Amino acid sequence: MANAPQYDAAPSRPLSRGDIKILSLSALGGALEFYDFIIFVYFATVIGHLFFPPDMPEWLRMVQTYGIFAAGYLARPLGGIIMAHFGDLLGRKRMFTLSIFLMSVPTLLIGCLPTYETIGYLAPLLLVLMRILQGAAVGGEVPGAWVFVTEHVSRKDVGLACGTLASGLVAGILIGSIISAFLKSYYTPEEMSAYGWRVPFLIGGVFGFLAVYLRRYLEETPVFAEMRAKKALSEGLPVKRVLSRHMDSVVLSMAVTWILTGAVVVVVLMTPSLLQTLYGIDASLANVWAIVCVIIGCVVSGWCCDRIGSGITIILWSLLLGITYWIMMHTVPSHPDQLMLLYCLAGFGVGIVGVVPTIAVKSFPAAVRFSGLSFSYNVAYAIFGGFTPVVVSTLMVSHPAAPAYYIAALGGLGVVIGIFLLRAPNGQRLALMQH
Repeated sequence: MANAPQYDAAPSRPLSRGDIKILSLSALGGALEFYDFIIFVYFATVIGHLFFPPDMPEWLRMVQTYGIFAAGYLARPLGGIIMAHFGDLLGRKRMFTLSIFLMSVPTLLIGCLPTYETIGYLAPLLLVLMRILQGAAVGGEVPGAWVFVTEHVSRKDVGLACGTLASGLVAGILIGSIISAFLKSYYTPEEMSAYGWRVPFLIGGVFGFLAVYLRRYLEETPVFAEMRAKKALSEGLPVKRVLSRHMDSVVLSMAVTWILTGAVVVVVLMTPSLLQTLYGIDASLANVWAIVCVIIGCVVSGWCCDRIGSGITIILWSLLLGITYWIMMHTVPSHPDQLMLLYCLAGFGVGIVGVVPTIAVKSFPAAVRFSGLSFSYNVAYAIFGGFTPVVVSTLMVSHPAAPAYYIAALGGLGVVIGIFLLRAPNGQRLALMQH
């Protein structure tokens, strides 16, 4: 691999109070951003009935509703690349603050949108526009947050910083799940259709603006400030330089992002409905506790990257993810009483999400780090995040255990990546194993 070492960071030093503030605000913002993005899924049925004609077939209504959800994913690469471009040229802090602002506005507006009954087909069109704006914002927020925190902390704490931030993103899914369950139990179906569905979007918008205000107190990263002072910023289009000089890093980052998307989409988001549909097992409570274990696993795996290296850590967590999920999906159908324990172990394995940014963020030089990470992460997420449910569902027609095979295959990919990192010659490592 070329261009080594590529990672620039502060010298090793203890984690300061300022670092803790940055990690806390970044994790909080990430949680709010993922909450805003994911609550659409929890209220998709209600939204489908309110924003489309009442005489539309139910299957078509849900297809169009989830199509609107998918529009957010498709907007992520373009939004992320544009925001990363200016992040590499104008500063990390500006884009870091702008991304959550752009997320908060459409989330708040979704909670205020008139429905089909009021303005007809203009209602779903406005909803699509809001989802596109949300997707563009998330495309800039996630890579921007990873770059921002890792350029603030010392080199020896990069893994912990990435793991903590990843736990914040996952916490957003947990918050959305809890609020959804509470509102659906608090409001009657009639109240939910009348106004209750608006509440989570309004909450997300308001708290998003609070996060925008708090991020004003963050400072530009020392790495970017030094590059600007030395006039060492990227010339021309950063993404063009990424694609012409750093394709090895792009491939690596896309590969680890594939593992991330599979772990989150299959194990966290799809598994409860799969267990309910195939075996009549209610996994909703176990899913909540599994997400809690994901949050813990992200922090622990990130910490391990700092202590034993990214290569060994991704091997360990890939094996943990593949084996625990395999055991769970082959044991629970006949022993549903073991669901809670096995799902929590699999959730801890999904903590591999904390390893992914630790590897990806270090593989690009500082001048194009934001653009390189944003392009790799968002394109991979759009492809694999969008097609994973389709592929897994199609395979399940002939192989009910397809989800377990899919996750096992991704675990194998993680092991291969880890072995590659460990065996790369010292002079050609991407700084992934250096801390």
